Amino acid sequence: MGKTYIDTVKYLIYSEIEVDGLVDKPDVVGAIFGQTEGLLGDDLDLRELQKNGRIGRIDVDLNSRGGKTYGMVKVPSSLDMVETSIIAASLEIVDRIGPCDGRVRVQKIEDTRSQKRKVLVERAKNLLKNMLSTEIPESKEISEMVRDQVKSSEVSEYGPEKLACGPSIEKVEEIMLVEGRADVINLLKNDITNVIAIGGARVPRSVVELSKGKEVTVFLDGDRGGDIILNELSQGGVEIDFVARAPVGKEVEELTRKEIIKVLRNKVPFDQIDGQKSKPFAQSYQTRRYVAEQPTQVEERKPEPQPMPQRREREMREEPRRQFAPAPSVKPIFERIQQIIAPQEAPEPKRQEPRDEPRPQVAKKSTEELMSDLNELSNTLKARVYIKDGVFAREVPVRDVIKTIEELPGVETVVFDGIITQRLVDIASAKGVKTLIGVRLGNVTKKPDEMHIVTKSK
Repeated sequence: MGKTYIDTVKYLIYSEIEVDGLVDKPDVVGAIFGQTEGLLGDDLDLRELQKNGRIGRIDVDLNSRGGKTYGMVKVPSSLDMVETSIIAASLEIVDRIGPCDGRVRVQKIEDTRSQKRKVLVERAKNLLKNMLSTEIPESKEISEMVRDQVKSSEVSEYGPEKLACGPSIEKVEEIMLVEGRADVINLLKNDITNVIAIGGARVPRSVVELSKGKEVTVFLDGDRGGDIILNELSQGGVEIDFVARAPVGKEVEELTRKEIIKVLRNKVPFDQIDGQKSKPFAQSYQTRRYVAEQPTQVEERKPEPQPMPQRREREMREEPRRQFAPAPSVKPIFERIQQIIAPQEAPEPKRQEPRDEPRPQVAKKSTEELMSDLNELSNTLKARVYIKDGVFAREVPVRDVIKTIEELPGVETVVFDGIITQRLVDIASAKGVKTLIGVRLGNVTKKPDEMHIVTKSK
């Protein structure tokens, strides 16, 4: 019966078959050839097409249950798209298979060449990567050019703003925010693909949505522009976890692979710089360079030994002052005698308050009153700490909140002009803090049941 196989399979017709009875594969094949014979003319007759090698062997897979037969019919075709669709539609006219009624329904027509294209592209990528990894020293310059082109072609776009990013940025768990497209390309060249550019100082809405539920690292240039972008991101609703800064005076697009790895290893948790974003980043980089070049410790300079004649002359000048020092006043002696003689008339000595710390103020406040404290602290970057029974303990900078909670015993409530982070929640819970009140809630995934967390932004 004609050719069993064809040289080139362009399309594969998938058809479902259902027969109201028990039949075999020859019954199905015979029904297809018999009921389509003469239907479409000689040019599209299945027997002639199979003899000419335009239609391949019809593959039938059957199984029986409940007195009926079900199965799948596959017809390979080397015809064009239109002719293959006509052949597929002709299969559905088959309504009787053997002695039983039957139904054929075309499920899909698969373009086998698209699958081959995918295999071809993946194989080409593997071959190129293999060539790049086994390059010879003489072709190093050429291979670098090819690598740059390959990495540049991997730059994708994300969101309505069409932000430059690495492939499949929405599927990764950790993302890295950079300033522009050139930064993205440089990181892709160094095999860092989970990167996306914000495209300027303004924070795109798609970046805010993308950062939710992901670990976010901000990779900034070593200049004043990096400080501006960090402030915009933190105030624009992006949940930042870590901050990495390029060396002073350098941009991310200029860094070498070694410098990138070193900077990312030294990235800083955002909650350690939150509330003081102008320190140390916003200070002038000339000052930072000068401070970095200074010795870490100042050696105490010991006075040079003086010759004996000079030392003796100095001691002789000081000697009269030691010999003729004024005698102590007798006034305290008379006051003490009066207290002994008439203790009932002596006034009670005043109790001197310690100067180092202010006297604690008892101020048991409700949540509404504590929120009022938060409004008073707005834009001050300070915090108020309350210990047991609502006693006001002290007011400290936001950057010292964690240190104060760890060192001050009995802290129960903290009101501060800052963001409540997971690190702050964990430390506060370990120290028995009952209430945390801040401006907004950061990337907090674990909230203790015994802790009350209140924020200004709901």
